Amino acid sequence: MPRFELFKKNHNENTSRKIFRQLHGREKLQYIWDYYKFPIFAVCILLYIAGYMIYGHFTHKDVLLSTAFVNVSPGDTLAEKLGSGFLDYIGGNDAKEEVRFYTGLYLTDNDADPNHEYTYASRMKILGAIDNEELDIVLMNKEAFDSFSQNGYLCDLEELLSKTDSDLYFKLSSCLEKNIVILEDNAMDLYFDSTATYTSTTAEYPIGLNISGFPCIKEAGMNGTIYLGIIANSPHKKQSVEYIRYLSENTTQEESYAKN
Repeated sequence: MPRFELFKKNHNENTSRKIFRQLHGREKLQYIWDYYKFPIFAVCILLYIAGYMIYGHFTHKDVLLSTAFVNVSPGDTLAEKLGSGFLDYIGGNDAKEEVRFYTGLYLTDNDADPNHEYTYASRMKILGAIDNEELDIVLMNKEAFDSFSQNGYLCDLEELLSKTDSDLYFKLSSCLEKNIVILEDNAMDLYFDSTATYTSTTAEYPIGLNISGFPCIKEAGMNGTIYLGIIANSPHKKQSVEYIRYLSENTTQEESYAKN
């Protein structure tokens, strides 16, 4: 460094120290703020980021299963059973693992329904969770069951249960509910040609489970018929089957089929 630049730097530092020593009380604080506010901001931001990362590390929980409630409300008692109760059942660690819930979701095509305004936001949330493979189980009413079915979001429960747990399949086979899946249609053509007639190719599969007769559902006081479905691209199908087994505990073959 040239001697002039070194002298200038030392002179400025000495001058700053001299001025700072002559200040008192709030004047020193104001001086520090005026000359060092940007470094202070930078340090605060770095400390916040570091704290956030440390907090996230120690509070992070692995998601064992994600459950959505669509057009139904579980209530506190059932939510506890479906969450911490299931973790206890499989011997999980609630300090490090969790069952994630998606609540407050509502789907309807009825414009007169007072909850219709929530449909778009709910649909976007559901689609986002499915696209990101962050949704496994859905508990829903008939209208939501029809919507999930027609869009092909649910897997064939007969195939899944018969292959993974034959005893559970035999116990709950009478609860399996078929619904229509739209394999192909010309919905896009209707946007460009208002005179076109809607056509579709459909099939029926056992993609829902009527769980209305399960004791935990009855105890929660949930009205109407409640269906359970497993998302087709669920990354936790093994845990989903365990979830069904847990929900059906203490349920006989006859009781499981009982409808409200």
